[in-house]
Amino acid sequence: MTGAYFAIGDGYALYEGAVAEGAVHRHAAFQVAAGVSGVVVMDDEAGNRFGDAALIVPPMVGHRLHPAKALRIFFVEPQCAFADRLRLVCGNGITPAPGMGGLREEDVAGGRLSEELDGRLLDAMRVLMDERITMTALAARVGLSPQRLRALAREELGMPLARWRIWRRLARSAEALREGRTLSGAAVAGGFADQAHFTREMRRMMGLTPAEVVRAIGPGAPWHQPRRAV
Repeated sequence: MTGAYFAIGDGYALYEGAVAEGAVHRHAAFQVAAGVSGVVVMDDEAGNRFGDAALIVPPMVGHRLHPAKALRIFFVEPQCAFADRLRLVCGNGITPAPGMGGLREEDVAGGRLSEELDGRLLDAMRVLMDERITMTALAARVGLSPQRLRALAREELGMPLARWRIWRRLARSAEALREGRTLSGAAVAGGFADQAHFTREMRRMMGLTPAEVVRAIGPGAPWHQPRRAV
């Protein structure tokens, strides 16, 4: 495999390329990692090792990928319809999923929303995509108390909405990088304090650095326009 590929679509991101040695990190999204040629190997936070044609990691589960020359890694946001399919087959930790070894971008793309999550939670997530709003105001907007909204997010997403909001900010910054913005400009686009803050959050939540994303989408990289919802 030559080069690398990075795409952001409605509710998902995809990185395809080499993976270097990294630290334990957690995504505010489902991860489906597949070996392009061979197996994908990762450890959980306790040091247990998993290897298969594809592995699924639920949101906020600590894990560390082993170095590989070519992996295809999908990040699927929990409000998406494809996440419903992942919830059916994924346990509470890293789950082998050999049947997803051939997963393609068009299988994940589409932009349809989950049919399993509470509609009020989905409404709250839609607001957070477009607005900067306090959690108290957000809860009132969707007809819930702040306490009930927090509980609903933990029950159905497995994480606080504040954590998912950081993930959405990373998506905005990554989109800015795709559009040709500088690292500092992308940090501003996502609402991060500075480039260092942006880099820390991306490494902590995606296991990638902004510099790696830039290399994947820079001149000569096999960038393609992701599918969008119609």
